[in-house]
Amino acid sequence: MANLEFCNKHNMVAYLEKPDGSAEFHQTINFLTASHIHYALTDNPTIYASFIKQFWTTATASTNVNGEVELTASIDGQVKTITETSLRRHLKLEDSGGITYLPNTEIFEQLALMGYATDSDKLTFQKGNFSPQWRFFIHTILHCLSLKKTSWEQFSSNIATAIICLATNRTFNFSKFIFDAMRVTRGYSGEDIPLFSSMITAPDTSPSRITSSPSLSPQHTPISAPSTSSPPIIETSPTTEEPAPIPHESPL
Repeated sequence: MANLEFCNKHNMVAYLEKPDGSAEFHQTINFLTASHIHYALTDNPTIYASFIKQFWTTATASTNVNGEVELTASIDGQVKTITETSLRRHLKLEDSGGITYLPNTEIFEQLALMGYATDSDKLTFQKGNFSPQWRFFIHTILHCLSLKKTSWEQFSSNIATAIICLATNRTFNFSKFIFDAMRVTRGYSGEDIPLFSSMITAPDTSPSRITSSPSLSPQHTPISAPSTSSPPIIETSPTTEEPAPIPHESPL
């Protein structure tokens, strides 16, 4: 798999402290602290951006002898392999066999119980339609465990399923969700796709559409004068770039 994507604002580490003036969010913080995803939300190892870029630059997807899909990449000459199982182990998610999706009707029913009101049947939901505690809860999941890299005001049915499972004490398969998202390649695939046959028209070769310029005899062939100015000289100085840790931001 070529052209896998790197984004230095993804993912963040959750801020689950209880500063003064945020008492209305303490119940949500208590819930997330006690949940099985607490380690995945808050683990904060030092990871250099240069290493992540190396990983995504060299990453390829394949299927191993056990039939499991794996991502293989090289970091400073060392081969690294990631699978759904290894991701589950390192993030301590314990979600093997967990739920991956819910029926649309149940998603709308459960979100309505959380106070979400909408007349739309679209499976893209607005975070701003929830009360502050629920909004903080959803925002934390979006920042830490989702594949979003752009706007944080909307979320998909997958995130809705994860939120519902957490709120109703069911296990959502975050490991599969995260690993599948790592394998997705967006943008131009590199494959040239020809136009449809219905789009192809024969060129108009009628005389009225053909134009030509009069030919010039050798003695009238224009000759460009040599340039009297020298090309600009661009001076550069060597720079040394040290790998920098990825910045982490508070989800608030």
